[in-house]
Amino acid sequence: MNIVGRDHEIEALLACLMASRHVLLEGPVGVGKTVLARKVCAALGRGMVRMDGDGRYSEARLVGQFDPPAVLARGYQPDCFIAGPLSRAMREGALLFINELNRMPEGVQNVLLPALDEGRIQVPHLGEIQAAAGFAVVATQNPAEFVATGALSEALQDRFELVRLGYQHVDEEIDIVRQEARCSPSEEIIQQAVALVRATRQDPRLRRGASVRAAIAIADIAVRLGGDVGRAASLALPTRIEALEGAASVLNIIEDLKKKLSL
Repeated sequence: MNIVGRDHEIEALLACLMASRHVLLEGPVGVGKTVLARKVCAALGRGMVRMDGDGRYSEARLVGQFDPPAVLARGYQPDCFIAGPLSRAMREGALLFINELNRMPEGVQNVLLPALDEGRIQVPHLGEIQAAAGFAVVATQNPAEFVATGALSEALQDRFELVRLGYQHVDEEIDIVRQEARCSPSEEIIQQAVALVRATRQDPRLRRGASVRAAIAIADIAVRLGGDVGRAASLALPTRIEALEGAASVLNIIEDLKKKLSL
């Protein structure tokens, strides 16, 4: 997969990882944080272990745990330990990619501190796991104002370098839709889809606008609807934008935007 634009961000992320630093990628949903991490990881020739944060994630799931039936049969033997993503990445010298770190419980976040600081963690009944050369953490977070996210602790933030990703220039977003769309949309469809999505980010009634991912969906669906970008937008946008409390409904806002753009 080719990344359109993002030269500055790629350079920054590569520089941090090559300097053996851990990186926090911050930006709205759909700006390509995961794609960027994968691309840089491949460029460095490192393996990547991925995990997705949520409020139910446990410390044992992050680090790993002993298999209860095996422990009952043979005791706390090393081969009874089922490694979690943190342990695996440390042992393999791989990149641990944590998607939406700030959705994870604070207690689970804090388990990362010794791994980030010293490259080692202590596991009860197993002992110390030492990180192999090449281990690093790249985490993403959506801005704190997004639903179901929270702020990271100061202690955890202090262990990361920050690379911010915003929405891209219109020409780059058109190139992205052209590259990623599956149904070969026309240039007119692509430009209309991008224009509509960008309009959602400027509408004062919306708390959250749509990303280029929505434009790709609109373009593909429009092809299957005979070029009807407006109808495609009514299918693709409602799940990707959020109205401010007390504002018009999402569906009404979409209809208003379609009218302004003559779709």
